[in-house]
Amino acid sequence: MRLFKGLLAAAALSMVALAASAAEYKSEYKVSTVVGKPFPWGLSAERWAELVEERTDGRIKMKVYPGAQLVQGDQTKEFTAIRQGIIDMAVGSTINWSPQVKELNLFSLPFLMPDYEAIDALTQGEVGQAIFEAIDAKGVLPLAWSENGFRELSNSKHPVRTPEDLAGLKIRVVGSPLYNDTFTALGANPTQMSWADAQPALSTGAVDGQENPMAIYGAAKLYTLGQTHLTMWRYVADPLVMAVSKRVWETFTPEDQAIVREAAVEAGRYGVELAREGLTGENPAYLEELRGLGVEVVEPTAEERAKFVAATRPVYEAWKEKIGAELVEKAEQAIGK
Repeated sequence: MRLFKGLLAAAALSMVALAASAAEYKSEYKVSTVVGKPFPWGLSAERWAELVEERTDGRIKMKVYPGAQLVQGDQTKEFTAIRQGIIDMAVGSTINWSPQVKELNLFSLPFLMPDYEAIDALTQGEVGQAIFEAIDAKGVLPLAWSENGFRELSNSKHPVRTPEDLAGLKIRVVGSPLYNDTFTALGANPTQMSWADAQPALSTGAVDGQENPMAIYGAAKLYTLGQTHLTMWRYVADPLVMAVSKRVWETFTPEDQAIVREAAVEAGRYGVELAREGLTGENPAYLEELRGLGVEVVEPTAEERAKFVAATRPVYEAWKEKIGAELVEKAEQAIGK
């Protein structure tokens, strides 16, 4: 009887502790994304929120705020805002977070990753873990990888098969010096601007082209903005990081931490599947659909791709030192296997 009473008391204390902890939870946890539905990026964030609310019986309610609205539209400030506790959670771009975590520039090294297997070799292996440790050291807790996809090239002028075809083209690029360096090396005229500004610039012809994952090209219907020349060159990729503010994480019970982490992993896999749908050798359905809409899809041969690699090699070598030669070499070895 005494043992039974002791077990009851322990259980009661555990329930009180759980209730006390849950009572400290926020009524809403803000999740930042740069884009929302119907992009894989936004959909994976929504899936994460749904899974967490369901599996915590509503103790943790996450609301997705797309368009980087929690940082007044400046996506480069997202990482700092999470670290400071202004943002609770995020599904963030490795590109947007790279100014604060230099190791994330790895995925933007030109022509490092030739295929999806190469992305997986990095994110799901020793390199991915090392990058997560670098993010963690900056005060943000990474939980899982998702994906925005390979960044492909489109323009309104002519097909691009070699660096010579890029000469003089005004290409909208993201706000990263590495992208400026890459397109300058290819002979183009890189122009940094936000995505909100990019779409009207494409429609008016103020810029000739852009580079983005296919999910964004399709959802934004860029082929209706004159972007009818598409080059599937897989020059860089943009894995996404599903992360939480450490300040928030420490308020969750161990049980809820496990739920949030597992849900992030599951939602991240969902995002990867969406980002690759219809774009693989086994299933090129989306590319065929675009051809049916009048888009000229160029898939460079190995010889043509080699010319892009050669033209950007000085940029690669310079940034290899900035990112960390040891990490880049580990990445090269992982892809080589």
